[in-house]
Amino acid sequence: MKFILASKSPRRKEILNKINLKFKIIPSTIDESKISTKMNPIDYCTKLAELKAQNISNQYHDCTVIGADTIVVIKNTILNKPNNYNEAFDMLKTLSNNTHEVITGVSLQNRSLNIEYSFHDITSVTFYELSNNDISEYINNYNPLDKSGSYGIQDGSALFVKEIKGSYDNIVGFPISKFHQILKKDKYI
Repeated sequence: MKFILASKSPRRKEILNKINLKFKIIPSTIDESKISTKMNPIDYCTKLAELKAQNISNQYHDCTVIGADTIVVIKNTILNKPNNYNEAFDMLKTLSNNTHEVITGVSLQNRSLNIEYSFHDITSVTFYELSNNDISEYINNYNPLDKSGSYGIQDGSALFVKEIKGSYDNIVGFPISKFHQILKKDKYI
């Protein structure tokens, strides 16, 4: 079976390489801003994953396309990628001394084999209390404007983490262990 990852995320590529899955990368071209964040967070990120997979699957009918979307949610509010320094600062201030959820929606689609399967994974993350200086230094040194919730756990924000419940890889951007179990169970690999 041929696989395509419908994402330009270097982190997803790296995580998928852990299971020696052979895949090509063809980033989806959907406009994520057209999807309302007013819906349930699980439905939101799963819908985005499905749209990404569908966008590429419509062009490559014989391949199994993997779409994924990761969001950060606190108190049922979705924290997408910040647009600027101030938004990043505010998001990290909100996450300070609180527990939030990282939710990744994943969609597998193959038109030829009639595969259309989606799932999600949730990881709870608790941050220590962050000073304004901690937040400013992090933003200035790691430029988290391309990350939901304004942080990437694989970089300097690892120092912010007090506790994790769930998959670390899910926080980075792809729940590889759950994905691998689904592939094995449904005989996709």
